[in-house]
Amino acid sequence: MADITTIKVLNDGPLLVEGPFKIVTASGKELSVEGGRCALCRCGGSENKPFCDGTHQRAGFKAAEEG
Repeated sequence: MADITTIKVLNDGPLLVEGPFKIVTASGKELSVEGGRCALCRCGGSENKPFCDGTHQRAGFKAAEEG
């Protein structure tokens, strides 16, 4: 696992997080992440939030332009 954490914005897709990190819910529960990488949902349609389940592809999710 890398010493730094990177978050890559995938075009019309999820956020890809790699490196050392923790995900903690609003109620304080820590979610398990295997292997130091995960994809986080940006479309809001995932059945496995906060993780991406590929729904963005079926829903035709289009991200706002960078800038």
